[in-house]
Amino acid sequence: MIFNEDSRVKIPAIVHLTRLGYTFLPKSDMVNIHPETNIFKDLFKEGINKINPKKFSDSKITHFISELDIKLSYDDLGKAFYKCLCGDFECKLIDFDNFDNNLFHVVTELTYKNGEEEFRPDITLLINGIPLAFIEVKKPNNKEGVLAERNRIDTRFKNPMFKKFMNITQLLMFSNNCEYDDDPVAPIQGAFYATPDKEKVKFNFFREEDTTIYHNVTPLDIDIENQILLDNNIVSIINTEEYKTNNHVNTPTNRTITSLFSRSRLSILLKYGIAYVTTTEKSVTKTEKHIMRYPQLFATLAIEKKLSSGIKKGVIWHTQGSGKTALAFYNVHFLRDYYSKQNIIAKFYFITDRNDLTIQASNEFHDRGLKVEVVSSREDFIRNIQNPGASAANTGEQTITVLNIQKFSADSITIAPEYNLNIQRIYFLDEVHRSYNPHGSFLYNLIASDRDAIIIGLTGTPLILDKINTVDIFGDYIHKYYYNKSIADGYTLKLIREGIETKFSSDVKSILENIETEEGSLNKSKLFAHKKFVTPLTDYIVRDFLRSRDIHGDNSIGGMIVCDSSEQARMIFAELSNTGKSDNETLTDSDNVVSYSIAAENKTIKAALILHDEDTKSIRKDNQTAFKQGEIDILVVYNMLLTGFDAKRLKKLYLARVVKEHGLLQTLTRVNRPYKNFRYGFVVDFADIRSEFDKTNRAYLKELQKELGNEFTEYSNLFKSYEEIEAEIKDINEKLFEYDFSNIEEFQKVISRISDKSTILEIKKSLENLKSLYNIIRLMEYRDLLKIFPFDKVKILLTEVSNRIDTINLKSNLENDSENTNLLNIALEKIHFDFKKISEHELSITDKFRDWLEKARRELEGNFDKKDPRFITLFEELKRIFKKKNIEELSSEEMNGVVKTLESNFKKSRDLNIQNENIATKYENDTKYAKVHKRIVENNYLKDFSSKAVLHDVLISIKHKIDIMVINNYNILDNEAVFFAETKSIIIEVLEEKGIEDMKLIEFINSNLVKEYFYERAA
Repeated sequence: MIFNEDSRVKIPAIVHLTRLGYTFLPKSDMVNIHPETNIFKDLFKEGINKINPKKFSDSKITHFISELDIKLSYDDLGKAFYKCLCGDFECKLIDFDNFDNNLFHVVTELTYKNGEEEFRPDITLLINGIPLAFIEVKKPNNKEGVLAERNRIDTRFKNPMFKKFMNITQLLMFSNNCEYDDDPVAPIQGAFYATPDKEKVKFNFFREEDTTIYHNVTPLDIDIENQILLDNNIVSIINTEEYKTNNHVNTPTNRTITSLFSRSRLSILLKYGIAYVTTTEKSVTKTEKHIMRYPQLFATLAIEKKLSSGIKKGVIWHTQGSGKTALAFYNVHFLRDYYSKQNIIAKFYFITDRNDLTIQASNEFHDRGLKVEVVSSREDFIRNIQNPGASAANTGEQTITVLNIQKFSADSITIAPEYNLNIQRIYFLDEVHRSYNPHGSFLYNLIASDRDAIIIGLTGTPLILDKINTVDIFGDYIHKYYYNKSIADGYTLKLIREGIETKFSSDVKSILENIETEEGSLNKSKLFAHKKFVTPLTDYIVRDFLRSRDIHGDNSIGGMIVCDSSEQARMIFAELSNTGKSDNETLTDSDNVVSYSIAAENKTIKAALILHDEDTKSIRKDNQTAFKQGEIDILVVYNMLLTGFDAKRLKKLYLARVVKEHGLLQTLTRVNRPYKNFRYGFVVDFADIRSEFDKTNRAYLKELQKELGNEFTEYSNLFKSYEEIEAEIKDINEKLFEYDFSNIEEFQKVISRISDKSTILEIKKSLENLKSLYNIIRLMEYRDLLKIFPFDKVKILLTEVSNRIDTINLKSNLENDSENTNLLNIALEKIHFDFKKISEHELSITDKFRDWLEKARRELEGNFDKKDPRFITLFEELKRIFKKKNIEELSSEEMNGVVKTLESNFKKSRDLNIQNENIATKYENDTKYAKVHKRIVENNYLKDFSSKAVLHDVLISIKHKIDIMVINNYNILDNEAVFFAETKSIIIEVLEEKGIEDMKLIEFINSNLVKEYFYERAA
């Protein structure tokens, strides 16, 4: 039996693509291919002549391909080619206006070759003969997951020999046909998508939010399916249960193919979902190619839906780090065309509430290729808003105006254009959780500037106060994407709070007494800015920072000190300038950057002070840039950079004050950006933020609850007898009773959901025993014993189990890697600080509670056996959590405890559901008999059958006989007494065949079965 990567994943994926409207091209038809670009010349000519108003000759087609070949040779990640694809070419390459008008083909094993170098993607997708996407597949639980494939792709794309192939490819997909892991440390299993990049391909999860797209998949064409199987020499799998399973539209691979490559989705991703981003690091400028993340895609579709229904304002709640500026960029192009089709000119504005965020947003849009107009005065804005063109300069370039909300005034009002132009202004409001007071003038001026403007609010932390809510000001949510989901998708990191020993707090009293004696009464802010406080504080921070670099084995991570006051910030910065001089003179680079040296450790760090009234804007900007590029190690701040400042290398946040309300989460999430292999961002808490964090979390929990509504082996004796071997096999059969071996693909799905390594190892041990017994059976020629178990599948089953163990081990290794670095150095380090870390725990945002609550509830709802004592226990546990009236008053630690309870509840419910499903599979997925089977075992009647296998034989025989009786006389279910008598007769007959005559057992089975049949009918 063929059971490999091709039969399990690749062929079903190709077949599924034909259901989505792609034409399969057999290997014999893969001819006349341009060797430099892999463009299929005949298909290219056919497609181009179809979508363009004029027909092109062969020589002109050859000219077009030559021009594209030149563009693809640029060292620009395909940017020049992508512009051609989107319309900047002599002819139309893709018809985006009528996407169905293009030609769509799928091929397999297309060779990408340059000289001696070559590779062959599993599946390549062509549009008008141009290879724009490819799919790499692996079998489930393959060793190293899809990481190995990504590493291979990284190696290929770094190879200059494959530059043209990288530049022509827009979309990549990788899948090992497994469901996503609940808590991924890396993309080991699942279906992921990406776009090419020379440095490192960035994998994205895709979680479908509109499942109606699966309903649009057309039925399978048998003739096309046969053609695919014949062309790949694999016709033998056609009627196997495994192939039928993998051919289903709902497999992880096929679902993601539908989500990405359905024409409606692919057209959006190709035209609006690609961004070329210019970045500068250590004075080196480079270009990265990004692709729209799935929450950005669904937010874009949600905006379109709102606008089409006539709604002109709303809020997008996407957590910090999820790419809200990028979302605005994608929508500038999407909404430009949306309104262009209505003969309306769209004019875009991005509005911030701080000058530093205005500069940052301007840079981000500029880096993505937009022309940015920055408004520097109210007079500039008056001129801008009264200009009817899409850009102030009317250059024709796509433009966005970026400004501070303070630039809106009573005079910045739109005027009717002199010409017959339809203008639609679109305001993206950044961070709408602050500075937009409905009682102030700024918000009024903004709304009054254009009463017909579309207002799209962006926030990661909605404003939820007693009297003012974000949605009350800006309208209902358009789309939501929460922090916990962002962590699961790898876009943001978890946060770890490091508590500091309270001993220092007691020392504050004596310090305060000394200062009061010398200088009189001081307030706390002055105390915290006093040298007697600042010196040990700074010393602890510096040593902790260096220690963190040692622990993680990474000297590139950066830190930020959030000070209690500007005075304290200056004192800490001064301390960094002066401390250590006695051992090793401090190196002063400039007036605003200092180098702090510790002679004993021979380590130097650089720090910069960022205050609104310190240095010039230019110097502050340069220091921020230098920090992002790794030239400065620590930033000392007070109120600046607590929001909107994104630096991936920032991994240590030192909090010397409590930041209030929504600003707290904004501040904390400065350290949550993915960076290298880090799994956490670290918050060193001197000020004890726990109370404020809990208060803020409770406010968000109230907002989140609106969505919940009311639902809250080896054998050494070769000379075993026939009877001994038979007993061994039956014993193993009993242990493995819950697992279905008739369909290996279904078996793989079951074990892929098991995370407990001991359970998997037990299965492996049993299978290894069967493998050994099989060899003995063949040697001793005990052929009858081969009927007891499907021995022909043992080898494949054992491989699948071993693969699952490898996956579990890989995840475990990835989790532990970062913990085992340079531990020897740490163990030898002398501890001599005034401050000491005393605790460490995760700062769990409340949407984690919401997610696990929903998961646990859904998993329990999916249980078909509500009488199971284990279900009842889990249900009661969840009900107690639902009924807790004071859930919003729990502290962060208490909430973590509730979350752990919910997580445990979910996992136990999932395990119970897996067991139920396994038993139901034994009874042809008839849950009635699965429940009766369980009731028999629970009530200690199993002893009457000697084994679960015998019990199964009895019940399945009863099932077939009763079902035939019902089919022949359906009216029998109208009379419960008659049905009871007939089923009892059948049960007696089947049990007598097994030599069982216990009337109490007969009555028990009959009573339960009759109840199940009538319950099913009533439902």
